[in-house]
Amino acid sequence: MNDIKPLTTEKAEPFERLGEIGLSNFAPYLMNRLMGRYNADLRKEMADLGLTTPKMRALAVLSVIDALTISELAVYAVVEQSTLSRSLERLTSEGLVRREPDANDSRVTRIAITDAGRAAFDQLWPSMARIYSQMFKGIPDDERAAFVGTLQKMLNNIRKHDF
Repeated sequence: MNDIKPLTTEKAEPFERLGEIGLSNFAPYLMNRLMGRYNADLRKEMADLGLTTPKMRALAVLSVIDALTISELAVYAVVEQSTLSRSLERLTSEGLVRREPDANDSRVTRIAITDAGRAAFDQLWPSMARIYSQMFKGIPDDERAAFVGTLQKMLNNIRKHDF
């Protein structure tokens, strides 16, 4: 990108026009570009495993935080609930996740990863880790930690849920 320049302005936000910031300084644009490239780079490996991005995201989240409600999983996986529901139907029929009744509320269903689901995710993880590492190539650990810390603060600023 040839319009990369530090954002130096005395103007208080919000900016009146995107052109005042430029795409190379607009964090949502940069984050979308990063995630678009990340997902595109994983697409073949996911397809080889019969996974789509929503299915992969669900398995990734469940590999870390198991037995979530569908609404919790939708938030963590950053997938619309209707899209996630369709993906969960397929994941269930493929034996990669299972539905369990909530121990405290019979109206609630929890989604749990199966051994087959964990194995499928474990096959994809090396590619995910490789692409993640590539994004941070040449970036010192302290800068990576500061960047991730900033993203966590940003998420906290805009989050709608307690998790």
